[in-house]
Amino acid sequence: MIAQAHTATLLGIDALPVVVEVDLRPIGGQFEFVMVGLADKAVEESKVRVKSAILNSSFQFPAKKIICNLAPGDVRKEGPFLDLPIAAAILAGSGQMSGEWLEDTVVMGELGLDGALRPVDGAVSAALMALETGKKRIVLPAQSAAEAAVSPDIDVFGLESLRDFVDFMNGAPGFRAVVYEEATTVRLPTYDVDYADVKGQRQAIRALEIAAAGGHNVLMTGPPGSGKTMLARRLPTILPPLTLEESIAVTRVWSAGKGKRHISGLLWERPFRSPHHTSSYASVVGGGQKPAPGEISMAHFGCLF
Repeated sequence: MIAQAHTATLLGIDALPVVVEVDLRPIGGQFEFVMVGLADKAVEESKVRVKSAILNSSFQFPAKKIICNLAPGDVRKEGPFLDLPIAAAILAGSGQMSGEWLEDTVVMGELGLDGALRPVDGAVSAALMALETGKKRIVLPAQSAAEAAVSPDIDVFGLESLRDFVDFMNGAPGFRAVVYEEATTVRLPTYDVDYADVKGQRQAIRALEIAAAGGHNVLMTGPPGSGKTMLARRLPTILPPLTLEESIAVTRVWSAGKGKRHISGLLWERPFRSPHHTSSYASVVGGGQKPAPGEISMAHFGCLF
């Protein structure tokens, strides 16, 4: 039997739709799990995590030949968050879970060996992609739900484990969509530094005020200890507050920045990035073997020093 689950993979800060197809075939000999569709090493290792998670969640792992295809076949799939959709397709194909909602659902999540769900990168981009492709809901780890909930007009469900996911897909009661509730105070950014900390430097203060008002670049020269870094770190605090559209854009970049920071809801502080002069080209500009935002992108709508 063939079962499908819908998920996403990240390309930079954009989420691309991916369909996980699983074909379960009877075997006369040894168990076999074949994965095709340009999967990287982390995705290939999903086979081990998925099997352990299914067994440790008190489900049966089918003793069949499992062919897993990640479509489209010409797009490289990266990251461990394809664990949950692979497990979902296997459980649906083996009749242990209802597959009725899978067609209208985007599924993302890394599985622990005990079946626990771990947070993923790019939840905001995945939620926006789900909305654009006409899906009704997105299911992902609970730690990433608040981040994805900033996308309007789509139901976001944050779950703790594979067992919770199966119960949810089987229609068990008690699961509610995460609602992003934005208070007025949330939009007021909080910074660890204050422009009022700068004493003297009237000419430099005035120059940065003009730069902040007009969105200009600034060239600062002077000996070490004259206050260049101190002034630069405080420049975002006098920039205009982020608009909703700008906040979503900043959150998408930071969400896709692998290992940068775990996001909970929208970011309202303007970022400040200060890469070292020995930083590599890829770390500043972005890219790499697994494309990710660089320091320039991380400073989007903020300050790059």
